[in-house]
Amino acid sequence: MAGAVAIIVFMLLIPVGVFVAGAVLSGVIGQVFTRDAERRHEGSELIELND
Repeated sequence: MAGAVAIIVFMLLIPVGVFVAGAVLSGVIGQVFTRDAERRHEGSELIELND
């Protein structure tokens, strides 16, 4: 019985963990690329249009 419970718990935790990790990684990558773009194009008149 404990084996069945363990399998069910792992089947729920692994996919949820992958989705959460993907969401966090996407947020981090988005922030890094946004800061990089703002730094590379500092002083551009187009940056002000995005606000």
